[in-house]
Amino acid sequence: MAKHPELVVGLDIGTTKICCVVGEVSGDGISIVGIGTHPSVGLHKGVVVNIEATVDSIQKAVEEAEIMAGCEISNVYAGIAGGHIKGLNSDGVTAVKGSEINEQDMERVVEAARAIAIPMDREVIHVIPQEYIVDGQGGIQNPLGMAGVRLEAKIHIVTGAVASANNIVKCTNKAGLDVIDIVLEPLASAEAVLLPEEMDLGCALIDVGGGTTDMAIFSKKAIKHTFVLALGGNNLTNDIAIGLRTPIAEAEKIKTRHGTCLGSKINKDETIEIPGVGGRKPRKLQRQILGEILEPRVEEMFGLVAREIMEAKMVQHLGAGVILTGGAVLLDGMTEVAESVFNVPARVGKPIGISGLVDVVNNPMYATGVGLVLYGARSRTKPQFRIRDKNIFERVMQRMKKWFKDII
Repeated sequence: MAKHPELVVGLDIGTTKICCVVGEVSGDGISIVGIGTHPSVGLHKGVVVNIEATVDSIQKAVEEAEIMAGCEISNVYAGIAGGHIKGLNSDGVTAVKGSEINEQDMERVVEAARAIAIPMDREVIHVIPQEYIVDGQGGIQNPLGMAGVRLEAKIHIVTGAVASANNIVKCTNKAGLDVIDIVLEPLASAEAVLLPEEMDLGCALIDVGGGTTDMAIFSKKAIKHTFVLALGGNNLTNDIAIGLRTPIAEAEKIKTRHGTCLGSKINKDETIEIPGVGGRKPRKLQRQILGEILEPRVEEMFGLVAREIMEAKMVQHLGAGVILTGGAVLLDGMTEVAESVFNVPARVGKPIGISGLVDVVNNPMYATGVGLVLYGARSRTKPQFRIRDKNIFERVMQRMKKWFKDII
């Protein structure tokens, strides 16, 4: 098997599954040519807790994708999530040196905006420009070549714990892969499921995974806010296991086959069979009980996300509603509960804008993996952030050299 120069690979390292998606970039767009999944056993709430188990899961998922795509995978775009992720907005200003704005001016104003105090145990993962302001005129997406004397930039900075980011890179490296870039998972999912008009009008993308619920708010084609809640589909499974007194593995099967978030709409005569624990006989229960267990928990999860939106003063940016994605949103009644909690329209987001194995990846659970491929294809010509190549001190030294060069 030979390396293919036009392949872009996304590696979604999730709490419940590792998903490897291979995309082929051509003039016609992006075609998905391979996909591999394997249960994840080394992560808890998006954070690596067992390196060897995670490496083994990554290797198995990558091998499956390699066989399907008929290629050798050597580097990937890896997703990151977890409760340690924090997003904040910042702004900066600089004087335009020449008669018109060039790339150096844009770089300087972004550097000025990101020059904020960040604790030593945290790492900047993304610096995303929201808009530029030239001589007081706002709403500019790309000021390159414009005339002006004063340039301002509003940016969104995503930071994560250094240890958590390093552990993801370390696991991927141990699996024999290089990490081109680390990408925040809701940003990747947005690449795959959001329509341009939704990003323009304003919407909230909510990615409900196994260990975390990730949110990203977009408006006027720019990201406004990011948030990661350390609750997800595994919490629903645990509630079923405790409420119905059944093993976790059986609770997951019950959730997948019979789960619903709308207990009131279930016929009272419907019953489900619950396997016993410790060799006890299985028993029958009303399916309505399952709805009564799941509905309050889903309402609580969405309620915490809604509170974050309120506290961040982002309610006005939900003109296009809420888009739900991630494996857990396949649960019956998710969109109805979301509409009642957020009081805006909601829909389930599936990967769009791709060709190839469309039928295979036409599922919310593959949104992040496909999104990582789309992100990678779009960012190939841009300078990448490689956490394994540069430590904090090297980046500080480079920044100081650049400052002295500008002064001189």
